[in-house]
Amino acid sequence: MRTILADSFTTSLAKLANDEQRQAKLTAFDLQANPDQPGLQFHRIDKSKDPNFWSVRASRDVRIIVHKTGGSLMLAYVGHHDDAYKWAERRRIETHPATGAIQIVEVRERIEEITVLPAPAQTEMAFDAQPPATASLIFVLLGAEQILSVGVPEDWIADVRKATEESFFTLAGHLPQEAAEALLEYAATGILPPPAPPVANPLAHPDTMRRFRVLEGVEELQAALDAPFEKWAVFLHPLQRQVVERDYSGPVRVVGSAGTGKTVVALHRVMQILRSGTGARVLLTTFSDPLAESLERKLAILAGGRQEVTDRVTVASFRRTAEELYALTMGRKAHVADRDTVRKLVAMAAADAGGTGFSPRFLISEWENVVDAWHVESAGAYADVPRMGRKNRLGQKQRETLWQVFLRVREGLRQRALFTPAALFQHVTSTYTGREEKPFSHIVVDEAQDLGVPELRFLAAIAPATPEALFFAGDIGQRIFQQPFSWLGLGIDVRGRSFTLKVNYRTSQQIRQMADRLLPRTIRDVDGLEDDRRGTVSVFDGIEPEVVIADDQAAEREAAAAFIRSALDDGIAPREIAIFVRSPEQLPRARAIAQAAGLSFRTATTRRQDEESALVGIMHLAKGLEFRAVAVVACDEGVLPLASRIADVADEFELDEVIATERQLLYVAATRARDRLFVSGAQPGSEFLEGFS
Repeated sequence: MRTILADSFTTSLAKLANDEQRQAKLTAFDLQANPDQPGLQFHRIDKSKDPNFWSVRASRDVRIIVHKTGGSLMLAYVGHHDDAYKWAERRRIETHPATGAIQIVEVRERIEEITVLPAPAQTEMAFDAQPPATASLIFVLLGAEQILSVGVPEDWIADVRKATEESFFTLAGHLPQEAAEALLEYAATGILPPPAPPVANPLAHPDTMRRFRVLEGVEELQAALDAPFEKWAVFLHPLQRQVVERDYSGPVRVVGSAGTGKTVVALHRVMQILRSGTGARVLLTTFSDPLAESLERKLAILAGGRQEVTDRVTVASFRRTAEELYALTMGRKAHVADRDTVRKLVAMAAADAGGTGFSPRFLISEWENVVDAWHVESAGAYADVPRMGRKNRLGQKQRETLWQVFLRVREGLRQRALFTPAALFQHVTSTYTGREEKPFSHIVVDEAQDLGVPELRFLAAIAPATPEALFFAGDIGQRIFQQPFSWLGLGIDVRGRSFTLKVNYRTSQQIRQMADRLLPRTIRDVDGLEDDRRGTVSVFDGIEPEVVIADDQAAEREAAAAFIRSALDDGIAPREIAIFVRSPEQLPRARAIAQAAGLSFRTATTRRQDEESALVGIMHLAKGLEFRAVAVVACDEGVLPLASRIADVADEFELDEVIATERQLLYVAATRARDRLFVSGAQPGSEFLEGFS
């Protein structure tokens, strides 16, 4: 008998205690192996409108709800006895008459009330009540057939027609996800998205596959049930699936705001490549070692622990990959200079070459962002190099003096047998550019917005000249490390193969809307490609974020501690809470807030999220993490944007870039929050907080 896993089962399983999860999994394995074995106790859910719902005993009080038809057994839900039975009594599973997708539908007459929570008091709206005369009906212009066409069950059409802005999010929680998303998009843009094309097999419909997965064996079931990261790593949205599975004629770029599943798409793309050819050798890479380690763990889960699959994938950061390839080709380890060493060499070279007329910050910026980044090797090349919009116009004599400074820096590095990171990338780039044999058949890049010129050249050099060799996933709005530059100028052309994900799974509508105010509605890169964030929707509603500009640090501490205590009182575990600050200097304030709230915490220097205590760390460590509640504190004037970064800028262009990346850093930290967000500073507060009001 075919076994089908519903996303409602994985969601409910995660809510059980560890020992209850273990018993439920063992029973699920037994159901898949032999659903007819005598030890399994099936009981029909008599009060359910769907005659195919049955309960199976997993332990004394835990029941698995299955949907049993002649040819298949679906794992639909798991919970304590009364909860599981109520879930089944209020639902039916059916094929939608218009879309052809299989849906889990809430029975309209069994859901008597929608509870809405407008501040400050809780009120209730009965489904059959008429909306207030002053309320705006947001779907009144849509006909019943239009509403039906996007997957709204027939018995919910009248409720959609009566929905207002105040009531819709509560109503949306009772609708199938594709229907809620389509209506959200209509509310945001005035355009109702077209339905997916019909398919002969309902199980093959894109909207079916986003919530149901046909399992091939016990190993696949175990991988799906053991996955400790986002459930959408198992159940792909139709738009994600299209990007993952299609064939391409050149490099691909996937963009989207925080929480839209870019990393999940990258992971599934790796698995798609591995399934399509036995000779595939894949590099999965990102900008830091901790993020690479996180990707490796997630890929192992997605692969179901099959080592024969993961052995064909190298997961490493850009720099670690370059270091390993250097050691492989040269037979020795590369020694890389730290930034302080380079700064000292620049200062010494300026004194020796008579370059003291230039400020130290300009010299460092010119070295890092122009000479070293573009691997400038001659005075002529220095005159011609793209300066990425820099406003300083240098005369010939100034360039000649500067070039003498930078020659001395290069000589100082050579004498010490040191590479800069950019020089290491360039060395490996030169090694592989002329080689027909490449170390990888495919390269998949996560957090691609933080690629610099040397890194992109390096990846292009180690990739084969095949159409689908390069796949990039990232968010321009989360660029916090690199200055912008033209990918097209380096030969990476993603025009016509750039896709924007629009469905946010991680953050509530309220948090997403607030965070999006930090960024433009559309962001255009140097090559003119646009990341249009309009029309992005979150799939769930939540609590309005709190923004506090306190009179002083003591008042901020009190407000932030109250936010954390409220989260703890509502059952949010310490490991699901994080406190972020801009830089290490503000960490004592964050620790004081945690202590005032009685929160067990650890001060992190890495991105590991497997401990039981809360995370206290700097914003740069927030990348790739997710928490139910996040406090971003110490957002003071002079702290965000950071005064020392402002002091280091060399010209107006670089100032604009510093301000942009500091704003994007706050965006990254804020969008780590799933359900609750608190942002604070002491008077007068960061200029960025003005945008939240």
